[in-house]
Amino acid sequence: MFLLLPFDSLIVSLLGISLTVLFTLLLVFIIVPAVFGVSFGIRKLYMKTLLKIFAWATLRMERGAKEKNHQLYKPYTNGIIAKDPTSLEEEIKEIRRSGSSKALDNTPEFELSDIFYFCRKGMETIMDDEVTKRFSAEELESWNLLSRTNYNFQYISLRLTVLWGLGVLIRYCLLLPLRIALAFTGISLLVVGTTMVGYLPNGRFKEFLSKHVHLMCYRICVRALTAIITYHDRKNRPRNGGICVANHTSPIDVIILASDGYYAMVGQVHGGLMGVIQRAMVKACPHVWFERSEVKDRHLVARRLTEHVQDKSKLPILIFPEGTCINNTSVMMFKKGSFEIGATVYPVAIKYDPQFGDAFWNSSKYGMVTYLLRMMTSWAIVCSVWYLPPMTRQAEEDAVQFANRVKSAIARQGGLVDLLWDGGLKREKVKDTFKEEQQKLYSKMIVGNHEDRSRS
Repeated sequence: MFLLLPFDSLIVSLLGISLTVLFTLLLVFIIVPAVFGVSFGIRKLYMKTLLKIFAWATLRMERGAKEKNHQLYKPYTNGIIAKDPTSLEEEIKEIRRSGSSKALDNTPEFELSDIFYFCRKGMETIMDDEVTKRFSAEELESWNLLSRTNYNFQYISLRLTVLWGLGVLIRYCLLLPLRIALAFTGISLLVVGTTMVGYLPNGRFKEFLSKHVHLMCYRICVRALTAIITYHDRKNRPRNGGICVANHTSPIDVIILASDGYYAMVGQVHGGLMGVIQRAMVKACPHVWFERSEVKDRHLVARRLTEHVQDKSKLPILIFPEGTCINNTSVMMFKKGSFEIGATVYPVAIKYDPQFGDAFWNSSKYGMVTYLLRMMTSWAIVCSVWYLPPMTRQAEEDAVQFANRVKSAIARQGGLVDLLWDGGLKREKVKDTFKEEQQKLYSKMIVGNHEDRSRS
């Protein structure tokens, strides 16, 4: 048997006391509030303190940059080209009118000047591409002591550099270990809790326990990101038998929404840790998981979703119709699948505050592990969530029109740009149908002019 020296005994005692204090603080300030859904206001006080520090650092940085006469921020190209909402026909007529003294009635079917319209559109797209820039993080107008948000950062002063270094130590040496511990706690409790609940017989008691296990674990995971969330209009929260659709910025969108509501998830079956979590969750709650071979079968997916929403006792389905993450500035085309099944749709708008950390996941640049590390080494994740009134498909609407109406409502509430482009362009080339559409419009204009003159 080993005999501990007095110094070794002291170290062991101090370590034991430290672990006990840490666990007690974790239990009192994290787990218990997560169970009951309450907050002590510590995170909001933390956020207000950060705002004051950011304001001072930004003013000091701008003053130093002005004295040294160097550029502080990258110029943001959004809006450098003034685009009037005019049609192809109107713009071509304007070009012909400005370049020819002939009356428009005598204009031939084709004029060489027409090519200038397409040349200009092509140059505008290259200079100010409204699609590609939605897949990259934008520069902030103020500095948040994260070098990743300002790539032009240079030495300004000793005090500012010391403050930045202190921030690095706090984020990586204090916040990161605590957040990893919280995330491990939340995920472990989710797997163990849902597995145990899954052995109970179906009924109200099982549903009650499953709901509160899910909510508790998601709230712990939210605290692992130091997420500060403001929910608006909770009276419009999704109800059973409906579909909750939201704009998509990050994988953590799921945690943000699930920490305030009880949803059935939809997704593909995975392996590894994600597969373990999925198998545990489905034991306690009727989530909708698809095998890899089933995902591309649109009819099978639609049938499974329809069967779920027709049962009014089942939870609302949570879906992100964009199909990819967009950089928190806009909403892109919604896939029509979830709008074809005739269920009540509950729109939700999510808007993140990039001052404390960029929540956007650029999946073409960062893997999931790298992304989560960036999230956990940010200052905080601050966002607002708006629950919009439920919407149903009108008699004269098709699925695409209904999807666009829901998308417009989400964009308007969240202060986001409403774009018609498909988010799939993030990884795919432009479809030939988009090119053919422009060709058809131009052809229709020429043929229409020809037919009008033939009638006259």
